[in-house]
Amino acid sequence: MNANISAALRRRQALILSASLTASLLAPAAMAQTPGYPDRPVRIVVPFAPGAGTDAMARLVAQKLGEVMNASFVVDNRAGASGAIGTQHVAQAPADGYTLLLVASPFTTVAASLPNAGYDPLRQFAPVGMIASGPLVWAANASLPANSMKELIALARQRPGALNYGSAGAGGVNHLVLELLKARTGTFITHIPYRGVAPATLDMIGGQIQLVTGTIPALLPFIRNGSIKPLAVTSAKRSSALPDVPSMLEAGLTGFDVVNYFALMAPAGTPPAIVNSLNAAINKVVALPEVLVRFKNDAVEAAPGSPALLGHFIEADYRAWRNVVKTQNLKIE
Repeated sequence: MNANISAALRRRQALILSASLTASLLAPAAMAQTPGYPDRPVRIVVPFAPGAGTDAMARLVAQKLGEVMNASFVVDNRAGASGAIGTQHVAQAPADGYTLLLVASPFTTVAASLPNAGYDPLRQFAPVGMIASGPLVWAANASLPANSMKELIALARQRPGALNYGSAGAGGVNHLVLELLKARTGTFITHIPYRGVAPATLDMIGGQIQLVTGTIPALLPFIRNGSIKPLAVTSAKRSSALPDVPSMLEAGLTGFDVVNYFALMAPAGTPPAIVNSLNAAINKVVALPEVLVRFKNDAVEAAPGSPALLGHFIEADYRAWRNVVKTQNLKIE
């Protein structure tokens, strides 16, 4: 495996572990307050259409932040260009705390894979706080003669290019997690981009393709009815939502820890007092019992922490994916 990928993934895994430890150590604390903020509605921009997982998370967070801060938080969907349109909008917004961005894995994967993404995730944004994270799940057509990641890798080596993998689109986390596997194992699996995981999953059930990765809630109904079979979750540890499905570490792939995350970002230059006030409110929100129940249903875990911790995570995630893109010589337009 390329040494740069290995080092970047180790840094990323350490940050995920640090976030997990932070979540377990945080105790209820008095909220930091910024006098006069917010005194008007705060927009949380979602760079995807209504109904998507990111949109649902934003609406939950907006509601609970409003309750915690005794203020109005509203969701503003600005979809297009794999999330780049809404992201660019927030990058150019006034840095006054009244325009925020709800980000997920495309925030870093799109910037890492597209030369003209139109935004810089490291320089144009101020990290506010991580909300939650959870793994994807590798799934296969029920008739595929492989029942584990080890068997899949062996099959891919026997039949280079014969296996077809469907993703939610070129440059997204579903695509790059495949490229990471190929880089780690020296295998060749054919990538077929779709307009979302749902149509790719239907084609996998129908036998047109053999493999996908997706969020656990998206694939769980098909796993339960036997239409598809899970091979592993993409994280280093098992998911409580699929306790019988091994992790990538158990599959023999050390350092392979890919999660979809949800976090809040603000335009660069947002006053630290406002960022800290929002961060304290987010940490309180993700500890609420009703929010933890929702997270469990969505197969994610609360991931509270400081703005600095989120900033380190975003940088490590972005640089890890940049190394995958370079190593695999991906040309994505």
